[in-house]
Amino acid sequence: MAKFVIAGRGDCPYYAKAELLADYLQKNLPDFRIHKITQHPDVWEEWLKDTCEKNKWKHKNSPIIWRELLDRGGKGMLLGGYNEFLEHAQLYYGVTSSMTTELMMVIAQENLAAHMERELEEESLKDLINPLQVWIASASAPACCNLIPLLTTGEVFGMETEISITLFDNKQSEEWLQSLVSETEYLVSPAVRSVSICTKVEEAFRHAQVVIILDDSTDYEVHTLEDCLRSRVPLCRLYGYLIEKNADDSVRVIVGGKTFVNLKTALLMRYAPKIAHNIIAVAMGVEGEAKAALARKLKTTPSCIKDVIIWGNISGNNYIDLRKARVYRYESAIWGPHNYSRPVLSLIFDSEWLKKEFVETLKKLTETGKQFGGILAAHSIATTLKYWYHGSPPGEIVSLGVMSEGQFGIPEGIVFSMPVKFENGTWVVLTDLKDVEISEQIMTTITTDLIQEKLVALGDVMNFQPYQSESGIAKRSERRSLPITDDNEEEQTVSDENKDSMNSDPVPDEEKDLATSDDDYSDTVPPPTSDKSQIQEPLNDSEEKTTEHIKVDQI
Repeated sequence: MAKFVIAGRGDCPYYAKAELLADYLQKNLPDFRIHKITQHPDVWEEWLKDTCEKNKWKHKNSPIIWRELLDRGGKGMLLGGYNEFLEHAQLYYGVTSSMTTELMMVIAQENLAAHMERELEEESLKDLINPLQVWIASASAPACCNLIPLLTTGEVFGMETEISITLFDNKQSEEWLQSLVSETEYLVSPAVRSVSICTKVEEAFRHAQVVIILDDSTDYEVHTLEDCLRSRVPLCRLYGYLIEKNADDSVRVIVGGKTFVNLKTALLMRYAPKIAHNIIAVAMGVEGEAKAALARKLKTTPSCIKDVIIWGNISGNNYIDLRKARVYRYESAIWGPHNYSRPVLSLIFDSEWLKKEFVETLKKLTETGKQFGGILAAHSIATTLKYWYHGSPPGEIVSLGVMSEGQFGIPEGIVFSMPVKFENGTWVVLTDLKDVEISEQIMTTITTDLIQEKLVALGDVMNFQPYQSESGIAKRSERRSLPITDDNEEEQTVSDENKDSMNSDPVPDEEKDLATSDDDYSDTVPPPTSDKSQIQEPLNDSEEKTTEHIKVDQI
């Protein structure tokens, strides 16, 4: 019995011609058998090189044809390319091919299309067999307990997608991780294939397809903001290296938490450049808090409010933009169909609330980090992942921290929260939005801290220098020039300044469409995890980061 193997590039016309000739011979000769190997054009050269090296052949073109020696064993005998196969068919079987060039080209394109379709089917079957590998880093963080049940429901990755969860943290957290594994197994979720832990650094993110980065904890005392910023670098460098080395090539990395989210995302991109396009920062926690505050004021539910935009630093200086925000199913004199909505700003008549209480509420939550509690952090991460895999609701604006490429006048090279939409397994920045321009001065205020964070963390700048507006500098200069006659008078001056600052309007009457939330970063310095209960040396005045509240009338 004669068995021939015909291998070729999917779009090669000579492979198509040899394939049809072999089909004819197999159909008409009882002892003639063929096996076809079709390769995608992108991998053909590498496949051919490996095959020839393995069998010690010399061949450079498509197709390559050899004969399997079934009755002798061992490697096959190289016949050659199309010309050699045609000559062999003529000499041994008296058969030739009269296919036209046009027909060869048509069949070659059909071969390529059929090959790509088979590859997609094989990938789909492989996904059904192999579960989705989900890794959670810093799994001892409180948000992990709330995140796991959301991932196991099947709503995030799909009801037909099985997942394998690996909890990664340090050796000291092993007992706690084991308890999480047991509780997850007790859920008896059909979407979970397995749950395991990993405490060995060299094995981290092995074959990971999804990596979730939660808040990390430092194992040493941090006394200054600069030390806190620099403490993020070693872990992000390690994570970036391990993800590039061990994870799947198409891994998706999502960064959540309540401290330096933009900075950690930027550092991961720096140390894992090959997958930087697949690293994002979660901004839906801040977005959800703003929607809840608006819903309480409008006496509706937060889910009815859409298209609130978060600009800037997710865990620091950011802007809550209400210019595109709309409310659905709002009970008022005007009613419409299910998809009918009204602008949020047209329904809030209490401008004082929008200018003061709304702004101060969000500012306080950002300073304390309460907006990223365990439940909200987990829900924000799960929802963002769901949108990433299945797309965001049509027409809805989603805020996401991504690397800036100069959109909206944002400086390149910093991770910045901006409006996006999810579709086809990726995200797209909504650069076509109208009436969302931000003035240069306010953009500078937002971006300066992000740039400073990155420079200090990488050691390019020794001390953090927060942005100071000209009005703030002038006010401080005026305060220093005031004559002080005695201690009582000095105390009265400071008291009057604080009073004036508290009573000033953060948002002017003519501009109530943006709300600001700025963060004193000294409050975000995490407490030490050593045995000492308190930080021994507090931040001093020269080291403490202060941010000036930005008025929206500059937009």
